[in-house]
Amino acid sequence: MRIRGFVAGLAFALLACGGTDQAAIVVTGSSTVAPLMAEIARRFEEQHPGVRVDVQTGGSSRGISDARKGLADVGMVSRAPKDSESDLRWFMVARDGVSLIVDASNSVPGLSKEQVRRIYRREISNWSEVGGPDLPITLVHKAQGRSTLEVFLEYFELEDKEISPDVVVGDNEQGIKTVAGDPRAIGYVSVGTAEYEAGRGTSIRLVPLDGVEASVASVGQGRFPLSRQLNIVTSDEPQGIVAELIQFASSEQVHDLVEAQFFVPVE
Repeated sequence: MRIRGFVAGLAFALLACGGTDQAAIVVTGSSTVAPLMAEIARRFEEQHPGVRVDVQTGGSSRGISDARKGLADVGMVSRAPKDSESDLRWFMVARDGVSLIVDASNSVPGLSKEQVRRIYRREISNWSEVGGPDLPITLVHKAQGRSTLEVFLEYFELEDKEISPDVVVGDNEQGIKTVAGDPRAIGYVSVGTAEYEAGRGTSIRLVPLDGVEASVASVGQGRFPLSRQLNIVTSDEPQGIVAELIQFASSEQVHDLVEAQFFVPVE
């Protein structure tokens, strides 16, 4: 395997010092893709005892940058490729949606695309204006470099400069923790992650969008309007053990892992 970059090289050197013939694959990027990729990596390592896969988060922008600079063998990106990213090789591993979430106690029945636009522009400032409780709305927004932010802005035809958030969060976990327990808050996170957390008792509710429930099922059926690709990328055509990992991550052998993370497998 051709290990690229200082980080990958250092990891390989540290393993080699232990006296074993091991190879390291460094994977960085999207916090949405990372939990799935970590599970895929564990299964891959079981089948390849001489390989270690190091999965690190940091956002999709990091995944793109690290892959380009050779700081990672594989980047993780939770959105479709842009025209400016045609230099990279893209491999889809799953599908996901982006859901608006509120605290479980918030009674708002659902939101339309236009209502969400107006909420994030602060043209609607109280939940009672959209059928919810008489409470001011707290805007929870994603930080720059997060693909969920890019997907959200593109779908709702918003510019980041139009939004003055009350709270800025990084990954899905931070977004869910911020919204849970605050009946005033609204945020947006991965459908799969939100459905998993709601199912295990976290105080959040996935808000229907334009009359369609936000769920893994509706994403899989192609009905949910705000869906996205979950991808892994490389700077050039993958070779050797990296190519094997990518083929494995895109195969039916990991469909159970994809579904366990509440994502939709790629057929």
